[in-house]
Amino acid sequence: MDADAGVERIAVTAEAGAVLRALREQHGPLMFHQSGGCCDGSAPMCYPAGEFRTGGSDVLLGRLAVTGVPEPVDFWMSADQFARWRHTHLTVDVVPGRGSGFSLEAPEGVRFLIRSRLLTEEPANRPADD
Repeated sequence: MDADAGVERIAVTAEAGAVLRALREQHGPLMFHQSGGCCDGSAPMCYPAGEFRTGGSDVLLGRLAVTGVPEPVDFWMSADQFARWRHTHLTVDVVPGRGSGFSLEAPEGVRFLIRSRLLTEEPANRPADD
């Protein structure tokens, strides 16, 4: 499932972009998934593209264009979490600390996190396309 077309829902900070460039060099094309579960599941998890299997219970929030990364980095979210966060714009950032053991940045001494702000445009209130 795709999030509402035409609404920018996801961005990346310059600092997170730098980490993504380094991870891309090590692991090849990348993707994110955010499940909304407890503990580490509430943080965005970075995987080699295609390693995390998405399906009908996931929403493609957007494709991040990261300077120096040749292909977009898809950002997926569980549909349940998207239902709660559909009114927000999310920015992928990075901070010092330990990431999840499953996320590629874990050994790098940083972790990805999400910063959010409310969307103010009308399309945020439309139901997502199936």
